[in-house]
Amino acid sequence: MITPPDSPLILNYGSINVDHTYRVPHFVQPGETLASIGLVTGLGGKGANQSVALAKAGVAVNHIGRLSTTDQWAVDLMVSHGVDMSLTDTVEEPSGHAIIQVDEHGENAIVLHGGANQCFTRSSLQKILQQHAHADMLLMQNECNLISEVFEIANSMNLKLAFNPAPMTNDIKQLPLGQLDTLIVNQGEAQALTDKTSLDDIVSELIHSLPNTRVVLTLGEGGATLIHNNKVVHANSPKVKVIDTTCAGDTFVGFFLAGLVHKLSDADALERACRAAALAVTRTGAIASIPDLADL
Repeated sequence: MITPPDSPLILNYGSINVDHTYRVPHFVQPGETLASIGLVTGLGGKGANQSVALAKAGVAVNHIGRLSTTDQWAVDLMVSHGVDMSLTDTVEEPSGHAIIQVDEHGENAIVLHGGANQCFTRSSLQKILQQHAHADMLLMQNECNLISEVFEIANSMNLKLAFNPAPMTNDIKQLPLGQLDTLIVNQGEAQALTDKTSLDDIVSELIHSLPNTRVVLTLGEGGATLIHNNKVVHANSPKVKVIDTTCAGDTFVGFFLAGLVHKLSDADALERACRAAALAVTRTGAIASIPDLADL
């Protein structure tokens, strides 16, 4: 896939994992030994997934990452999908990896090991961001270290920052989320962030607490809701047969942010991202499930 040379640029400070995905009749229970139905080993990590989704949505994306010297194949694979990997280093640490269970309903449960994703230094990140201050946006998730430091560096440079705080941890609430351009959370993450349970209460709290941030709340088969400038916009998800939900959220993030930097309206970017995520769940795997623009 060739990205147009004049395409907007998104930097993605994100994880690169080796995924071990097991098909199982149900999620393993405490004390249980469960035989898997199948195993697929491949490239994953929220950072890598979202970089590929951005590239497939037609955006120039430069991935800031780290992985083991033994996993050059992962770099080559991301390059083959159109991701610029010149800002990704190989190190002696083991790569991050995930153990993923996918049940007969297509739902997943994941155990994650950070590995090389957790060995960045502030000085190296600051140097990279200063050299790429012309980027249209910086995206990050919560699978790499020094998240609060990246907030500080990006805001000192007036670099637009998008954040998908997955996995959600307690320290997320301490970050200056009001300085974000865009925050993307699922319903569970939004509940943890707001300490609210009902959708109406979550939306009200986000409007109140983050008045200047574009907040996107993904709702799975219920579509997605966007809160921005005191307006609430909703997009429905197309009805599809769910095969595997592993990369649906990451697909949504990539296509939504691509829509923003391509100057789509909030509503149009939201609707297109819902369609992309719906297509992703009809396919198996992580990166392999991400559609191209032409598929939409």
